[in-house]
Amino acid sequence: MSLFAGRAAAAPETYKIDPNHSSVGFSIRHFFSKVPGKFDTYEGTITLDPKDLSKTTVEVSIDAASIDTGNKDRDTHLKSPDFFDVQKFPKITFRATSVTPQGTNKATVKGDLTIHGVTKPVTLEAEVLGFSPDPWGNYRGGFEAKTKINRQDFGVSWNKAIEGGGALLGDEVEILLDVEGVRAAPKAAAPETAPKKN
Repeated sequence: MSLFAGRAAAAPETYKIDPNHSSVGFSIRHFFSKVPGKFDTYEGTITLDPKDLSKTTVEVSIDAASIDTGNKDRDTHLKSPDFFDVQKFPKITFRATSVTPQGTNKATVKGDLTIHGVTKPVTLEAEVLGFSPDPWGNYRGGFEAKTKINRQDFGVSWNKAIEGGGALLGDEVEILLDVEGVRAAPKAAAPETAPKKN
């Protein structure tokens, strides 16, 4: 059954990402294992039409300096010109350009991802997880999306050769977004202007 059942007449809804209940995570190979990381500061909106997921829009802005891999020295290096160069490129952004529904609650989301001042098209596999009111009078939606990118495409190319051949870091970065959004209150209709008297 569709998560949108019973809401066919609903108007488009905008959900503001709740960073306290969301995660912008990634992982990259280091030698032979994958090291996870995340960004702690970000904002964004998801606007969807329950009647037509293809009309969904997504905009996200991430503070590159909020990167957190659980190691202070490594995070400092990642913020440097060797990697994200956060002084010069403080923001990572994503803006959807098309959304293609795949079945009941899934979709392929294509958009423009900007990292390190370089913008490239990417494709995410997304899923609408559900909707529910919360105990505080808000209405929430859950979403998940994942993709893989090559960091070299964005000019993030630092690496070191390792003994026996190969490189210290992999080029492929796996990205996983777990998002909980709070539905924005609908905008009030503009008041009608009374006709002027002659």
